[in-house]
Amino acid sequence: MLRVLFFARVREQVGCDSLELPWSEDRATVHGLLSGLCQRGPQWQAALGQPNLVVAVNQRVADSAARLQAGDEVAFFPPVTGG
Repeated sequence: MLRVLFFARVREQVGCDSLELPWSEDRATVHGLLSGLCQRGPQWQAALGQPNLVVAVNQRVADSAARLQAGDEVAFFPPVTGG
């Protein structure tokens, strides 16, 4: 299983704070997971397709090529701005 978490504006846009998904070869990378999630509909595409979306795998910032394994936790959140 993969535990997928959504925070802040991303959570509001997709309408949930977490999902449990079975690990599969098409979800073996962050890119593959994102592709599958975006197929859930336009609100998912808008939330997960935004530029500078931050992704963390097991609480470490990762890029779209990061490999995923069963048991991983993947979190998506918008970029944080400060001032």
